[in-house]
Amino acid sequence: MIIFAGMKLARFSKMHGLGNDYIYFTEYPCHPDRLAELARKLSDRHCGIGGDGVILVLPSDVADFRMRIFNADGSEARMCGNGSRCVGKLVADLGLTDKSEITLETLGGIKTLRLHRNADSSVESVTVEMGMAHVADSVRLKTSAGEVTVIPVDMGNPHAVVFIDCDPDEYDVHGIGRELEMDPFWPDRANVEFARIISPGLIKVRVWERGSGETMACGTGACGTAAAAMVTGRSGRHTTVALPGGRLEIDIDPDTMEVTMTGPAATSFEGSVKLDFESTH
Repeated sequence: MIIFAGMKLARFSKMHGLGNDYIYFTEYPCHPDRLAELARKLSDRHCGIGGDGVILVLPSDVADFRMRIFNADGSEARMCGNGSRCVGKLVADLGLTDKSEITLETLGGIKTLRLHRNADSSVESVTVEMGMAHVADSVRLKTSAGEVTVIPVDMGNPHAVVFIDCDPDEYDVHGIGRELEMDPFWPDRANVEFARIISPGLIKVRVWERGSGETMACGTGACGTAAAAMVTGRSGRHTTVALPGGRLEIDIDPDTMEVTMTGPAATSFEGSVKLDFESTH
């Protein structure tokens, strides 16, 4: 065990999937007990690096890599679709794997990632086998704007899908999203998707992500929305989900409800940050 005390220079990569941005470390930058505090500090867009949270890419005993996700408010998330795509790009670009298919351990289960490599072996897009979508019966939840019909979906993390008739850009995503996230119906809060069916194969969505607020995109949210749309007859098995940050392609097996998601991953910049946290490895 090596203990680092005082200031430590920690390397990071700032990455995003359709604007859903996180700060990535390939080792513990501080003692695990301080990760929530670290995420809150570094995610601050005015006084920190800025992002929707912090993601750690670590060794795993059961998969090729392990992912830990800390939201901007310090809470630990079970799964992040956009984050997992970025992990695939990160480990490929850093030379940590030469595989085109890897497994990733998350709190939401082990996910399989297919890396779409360019001629120079760099990765620009990733397909993630997201696992099974569990779509429950709709419920009516009270908000300050009246009752809202919500379809609960479990994608390894909890989602509340709300189909609306208006353009999501005109909806009170921040107000109603915050209320639905915190509703007692959810034991551990929920991610909330406000979705409008544009056509059977196209859904426009805005996401209120628990612990982070509105994000430019949410991979598990896109999958959950597509699953809810298919189960309720609003769309088929192949769906394009248009988010503020761009589009994700979702495919669902109607017999097993297994979901795959394909979308881009990008590195914004790399750097190092001085941390005044004790760090134990």
